[in-house]
Amino acid sequence: MTDSLSPLQTLWLCETVRLREAQTGLLEDSEACRIARSTQGSLSQRVQARGLFLAKRDGLLTAMQHWLQGAKFALWLLIFSAVIAGFALAKTALSGEPHAINIFWALAGLIGLNLMSLLLWCFSIIFSQQTNSPLSQVWLWLSNLLARDAKAVQLAPALLTLLQRQKILRWGLGRLLHGWWLITLCTALLTLVALLATRRYGFVWESTIVASDSFVTLVNSLGTPAAWLGFAVPDSELIQHSGMQALADEQARQIWASWLLGMLLIYGILPRMLCSLFCEWRWRRGLRCLQLDANDPVWQPVHERVQPSSERLGIVDAAPEQLHSTSAGSRSTGQAAVLVAIELDDSISWPPELPAQVLNAGVIDSREQRRQTLEQFSASPPARLLIACNPQRSADRGTLHLIAELSRNAAHTKVWLLPTEAADERLTNWQEQLNTLQLSHSRSAPWTWLEQGDE
Repeated sequence: MTDSLSPLQTLWLCETVRLREAQTGLLEDSEACRIARSTQGSLSQRVQARGLFLAKRDGLLTAMQHWLQGAKFALWLLIFSAVIAGFALAKTALSGEPHAINIFWALAGLIGLNLMSLLLWCFSIIFSQQTNSPLSQVWLWLSNLLARDAKAVQLAPALLTLLQRQKILRWGLGRLLHGWWLITLCTALLTLVALLATRRYGFVWESTIVASDSFVTLVNSLGTPAAWLGFAVPDSELIQHSGMQALADEQARQIWASWLLGMLLIYGILPRMLCSLFCEWRWRRGLRCLQLDANDPVWQPVHERVQPSSERLGIVDAAPEQLHSTSAGSRSTGQAAVLVAIELDDSISWPPELPAQVLNAGVIDSREQRRQTLEQFSASPPARLLIACNPQRSADRGTLHLIAELSRNAAHTKVWLLPTEAADERLTNWQEQLNTLQLSHSRSAPWTWLEQGDE
């Protein structure tokens, strides 16, 4: 499952684990660190290996998938709200008496709020480090609400922290903001065309203190870019007559309607489209440069755990060609069949007579033996691993956890419940617990399977 993660999702999960550990302290990560130390790669790759293992183990990977589902649904809600807002903008712009629509009030209703939002965004990009907008906060809130996973609460802060550190947060939120306004304005344009095509509107401008010559200059100046695209621009005579009353002439209405559509396209849609494309370019460029900087002080606490200082200085021991036993000095290769036992009583004769190709990895009785065996299996995983257990002992949580860790370091695993005089209920409990772990088990020694892979 982790193989299909994008670089952003990988770093996102690692950042979530880091934030969680910053709040609660380092997690139990012995197995994660063993996997990280066995990874052939840089310090950054080892830190990622540790973070991904902990994220998967603690359910953060599943929580991220739930969060992404909620985020997609929240995005569709925002798209729907943009369509509604665009329809409302067009209806508001042409509200009032259809035969006397104030052309500048209509224009202000269509692009006024959009221009204010655009100027604020430009100001924040140039002068401010604050990148969150009310729209992005609504989207994040909806995403957390719709995720329906208690563990997803740490994902949104981790994502924002990661994107801020990588200097692409503002471009990601800019994509969201400009995309919403682009949908809104395009919907307003289509609604405006539909209204102008189905109803008869007359346009007028009104002022007590501004002379008509000023309106002529303003209309011509604003309309010049739209004229390059073929939109009509009223001449001075038409503008002056429209200041006295709405003209009944059909051509006059069409010219004003064309001018209004041109204003919405030039001063509303095109700026948002350009900003959206710019943010998209910066966002994709940032994603291509995404990487975990292991030298960042925030990752300092895990350096020693995933790559000891002696190794970072260049003293790197090669992975052993054979797997050494924790007790008797037996050896096995990464492709070998291996037998290992867990906490056997003195009454059990061990080791049994083994086939020639089966190698004995000894008995795990202590914490140190457990650590050594797991590290050896991580460096040289067996192809087939047979774990011998004494069913007279209780199947406690620690033993089951060890069995699960051992099985994750082998291609195929089977548990051998030794033929002892175990109580029926204790043996049944062992079998139930192993079934829960989805591990095959047997009461007799499966030598044929261990040697050849056959049942």
